[in-house]
Amino acid sequence: MKEEEMASATAESKTVFGFWVYLMTDCVLFASLFATFVVLRNNTYGGPSGQDLFSLSFVLSETIILLVSSFSIGLAWLAAREGNKRPVLSFMALTFLLGLAFLTLEIKEFNHLYQEGNSWRRSGFLSAFFTLVGTHGAHITAGLIWMATMMVLIYRRGIYATNVRRVTMLALFWHFLDVIWIFIFSIVYLMGIIG
Repeated sequence: MKEEEMASATAESKTVFGFWVYLMTDCVLFASLFATFVVLRNNTYGGPSGQDLFSLSFVLSETIILLVSSFSIGLAWLAAREGNKRPVLSFMALTFLLGLAFLTLEIKEFNHLYQEGNSWRRSGFLSAFFTLVGTHGAHITAGLIWMATMMVLIYRRGIYATNVRRVTMLALFWHFLDVIWIFIFSIVYLMGIIG
């Protein structure tokens, strides 16, 4: 029996290590995108800058939604560790809805910019902006798909050790995206509005 437990613990630690390696590669990806944005943020090619395009109240509402979702996924993780199925599903559903609201606002912003003639093709600044913020949005989308899959899995099969580990990794991923958003909020939007 001890041999099976050791094999299981080894497999679990490899999974967790692999997930941390993935998060670190994502850090490198976002660091590259941030560096590109910082270099290109003044390359407007005669077009609008962040000061002309960004609304602090709009971005602040996105930020609050995402931060509340970070809190709710944390509560889902705590409930999963306790083995409480109903709160896990409730908090994950709340997180999913908040993530969906955030993504909807981001798509609305992109659409508005595009309709105003400010697409990624207009300038280096807008190209870097759409790439950075769009990559974050793609990660949010992946997180929502993962979350929906986990909710179905937990609803059907309940909470067991593997699901707790999966919820833990999902919560880490979601918190990581929130941290990235704080950097986007500060570097892209706040610095863009200030000029």
